[in-house]
Amino acid sequence: MTKEIWQSPIAPGVSWYQATVGERPDYPALDGSRQCDVAIIGGGYTGLQAAYNLARAGVSVTLIEANRLGDGASGRNGGQLGTGQRWWPEELEKKIGYERSKALFDLAEDAKRHLMDFATEHQIDMDYVPGQLNVAHKESYKRDYYENAEIAAFRYDYPHIRFMDREETQERLGSKRFYCGVRDVGTGHIHPLKLLIGLGGVAANAGADIFEMTKATSISQAGGRVLIETERGTITANRALIACDGHIGNLEPVTASHVMPIRSFIGATVPLDRFPDVIPGGEAVADSRFVVRYFRKLKDGRLLFGGREAYTADNPRDISQHIRRQIAEIYPALKDIEITHAWGGSVGITMPRQPFVREVMPGVTSIGGYSGHGVMLSNYCGKLYAEMVLGKSADLDLFKALDIPAFPGGARMRAPLLFLALSWFALRDKF
Repeated sequence: MTKEIWQSPIAPGVSWYQATVGERPDYPALDGSRQCDVAIIGGGYTGLQAAYNLARAGVSVTLIEANRLGDGASGRNGGQLGTGQRWWPEELEKKIGYERSKALFDLAEDAKRHLMDFATEHQIDMDYVPGQLNVAHKESYKRDYYENAEIAAFRYDYPHIRFMDREETQERLGSKRFYCGVRDVGTGHIHPLKLLIGLGGVAANAGADIFEMTKATSISQAGGRVLIETERGTITANRALIACDGHIGNLEPVTASHVMPIRSFIGATVPLDRFPDVIPGGEAVADSRFVVRYFRKLKDGRLLFGGREAYTADNPRDISQHIRRQIAEIYPALKDIEITHAWGGSVGITMPRQPFVREVMPGVTSIGGYSGHGVMLSNYCGKLYAEMVLGKSADLDLFKALDIPAFPGGARMRAPLLFLALSWFALRDKF
């Protein structure tokens, strides 16, 4: 296989994903001004799904990506699908009531089905592996986990989650670090970059015009149309979608005040041939920490482990050192394991860890802030945006109705206050 050594300009490290896909398709940079029905800023799952669904309906679409497709979170994430929203349904129910919580849970299940059906229809081999374990790092969480499985089955019509006691949890993980958990056989994990590459090809084949290495420098309005400035031309459109998530920067102030980037880091080990007891069932795993540790076995037997978040724009000099230390806390026998690939990137989060969907100016919708739960939701939100434009569905309104406050502190103090708040939550994880 020909392998392209590509160091992302927006994130450190060559990912294992990149090392296993060979050369990625190239898309040209924008060269000159153009007009279209819908302009999309951001070439991740949200933007590409929107582009595909609009283009196949005959809408003229221009999508621009500041770097290469897959350089952002969509191509470098942990690959876990999850179930429901970022909050457990019973937590969300306390905040917004059962009816809305159930509607959002059902929407997430629709998102899961859509993703699986989309990959099947378009013959995208995204290395899907079924199963996910959510595990408790504190013994006091046992009742919560037991009730979560019961509530999912009887209140949310989701019978695929089952409680695991301490013995079963430790057996399924091959670790004594956790006290209990739930096993979800209705979800799984994927190779996210394979999905992203396939999605880009499908969108282009449907007629969407895709441009890489084309950064939006400003977005404004004139004469009832949206103007997106780039270094090499202006895009004039009737509507626009901002799908930048944690890479919004200073492009649009409303989105920037509601969606903040945090740095997340992942490592992949050598194949664990000598450690067959590590996740023998092949499930993905996520723990109960606020700063979640997430890990899974890859198809070639490697352990992919993510767990170090940083609440600044800085990157650690040696990602693998930090990742290996966290692996050893769960699997002491792996304290000297070789890490072959280590990488990171920015994840967009919101204050309540729920998606931000809003019309930020007339004709301009911004979608992002999936807060680590975006593989399913970002794909589906792109589809729902297209259906909104086409007048086919108003399901995106379920997200628009969520109360997503801005981060406090204004432009100058927003990042320092976020660092203090999330560092405090990280400290709580230890006690």
